[in-house]
Amino acid sequence: MMKRNLLVLGLTALLSACGFHLRGTGDADFALTELDVTARNQYGDTVKAVREALEDSEVKVHAGAPYTLVLAREDESQRTASYTTSARSAEFELTQTLDYEIRGAQNLLLMADKLTVQKYYVHDSNNLIGSDQEAAQLRQEMRQEMVQQMIMRLQLITPTQLDLLQQTAEAKARAEAEALEAARKAEEAQQPQQSPLQLPIQ
Repeated sequence: MMKRNLLVLGLTALLSACGFHLRGTGDADFALTELDVTARNQYGDTVKAVREALEDSEVKVHAGAPYTLVLAREDESQRTASYTTSARSAEFELTQTLDYEIRGAQNLLLMADKLTVQKYYVHDSNNLIGSDQEAAQLRQEMRQEMVQQMIMRLQLITPTQLDLLQQTAEAKARAEAEALEAARKAEEAQQPQQSPLQLPIQ
């Protein structure tokens, strides 16, 4: 048993030296070194947790960053998933969703996505306090899971990808602006020209 434990420790040390980390351990490696984070509710638990997770991963979170993570919309819903035979308790499904965007210079939209987390719990009408506490704990765990999902997705994004998306967004914005200007000029050209007022000859 002692030899086996030593072998496991030795392999773990070797893998760690090679840069390998078990899932859920170690620091997250980010290509992005700075990012701004905003939300509708700037003081909400989710945006606070996202900021803390980014800072823990050595990402500088500040208003002057070239790119901004926008937590656009956060929703929570609950529905009855099943009933028991006694009808005194029921299984509920909790769902939390988070729409988020990454915006660049000139507030141009670069990418948008959505996170969804679902959990189930049993609501016992004979133990309302216990059921409510379980639901509150579950909601907190769901928020933590959603933040982890967010961090994992952000890890996959590089500054090069965002720079290319910025260029594409700028080109699209220019094309749309030119199209609107061309349409405006075409509309003006189609309007009948008013002739000067002719006064009757006395």
